[in-house]
Amino acid sequence: MPDSLNSHEARVLGVLIEKAFTTPDQYPLTLNALTNGCNQKSNRNPQADYGEAEVTVALDGLRFKHIAGALTGGRAERWRHTALEHFGISERALAVLGELLLRGAQSRGELRTRASRMQPIGSLEELAEAVNELQQAGFVQRIGPAPGSRAERWQQLLSEEDVQEAAPAEVPLPSPSTRAPQVPDLEARVTHLEQQLTLLAKQLGVDLGATPGPSPEET
Repeated sequence: MPDSLNSHEARVLGVLIEKAFTTPDQYPLTLNALTNGCNQKSNRNPQADYGEAEVTVALDGLRFKHIAGALTGGRAERWRHTALEHFGISERALAVLGELLLRGAQSRGELRTRASRMQPIGSLEELAEAVNELQQAGFVQRIGPAPGSRAERWQQLLSEEDVQEAAPAEVPLPSPSTRAPQVPDLEARVTHLEQQLTLLAKQLGVDLGATPGPSPEET
């Protein structure tokens, strides 16, 4: 099982992953830059309003789990993630994971478009490879579509607070041998029943074609 993160740690890790890819000249991040990244309005769901104290606590948690570390010696302490080394996944898979940490459950189409800003993902096939890599590592799972949509989504499993119920396994269609009988089969059954009924009537001396006479009450 992957490391379990709370929602604050998940957001902070997502920001570190994102900024390492998208703004490498400003990375590693100062506490102030990291806090601003957590609270930015674009590419975030849900929106957050963290203070530096909350981000510091989250960083301490990530450092304890060996997923982030601080660089000292400059004018301000700077933070970087160690997710590639810690999780042992590819950069493309890490970009997809970062996107899931920042915006929650998403369809494959959404993930391809959004994660491409971090790492090139030229097709849904390449996206599927990254998702499969994460799934095999136990970092993501498939869930049902969003309301009003048919597209199944994927969610990250690092933060238990954000995990939704997994989608049920697909039920295979019944084979032709288990499907309801077709019309010719029904006709054959009806013919067989008629023959059985005629035979039974002969044994009882009943004429199935005779018109019933009036009852005693009617005479």
